[in-house]
Amino acid sequence: MATPLSEIDDVLAELETLLKNPDVGAALADKGVNTSLAMLAMDGLAAYLRGEKAKAIEELTHFTEEVASRMREAAKEKPS
Repeated sequence: MATPLSEIDDVLAELETLLKNPDVGAALADKGVNTSLAMLAMDGLAAYLRGEKAKAIEELTHFTEEVASRMREAAKEKPS
């Protein structure tokens, strides 16, 4: 019988598989979503759910800094 925590692991593994799927990647790219960054966020969430808070902070901080940086760059490229 699966435990609640193993079910979370299964869901995260399925999400990782989906994020690695080229069709899913293309659909997300059409929305401006970078699958590598999505996987980084997923890794941070997974670490947090395992109780690895220091790793979660590292991964999620990296994720938020990268997204913020990309948004700033995109804003600079838009004409005023």
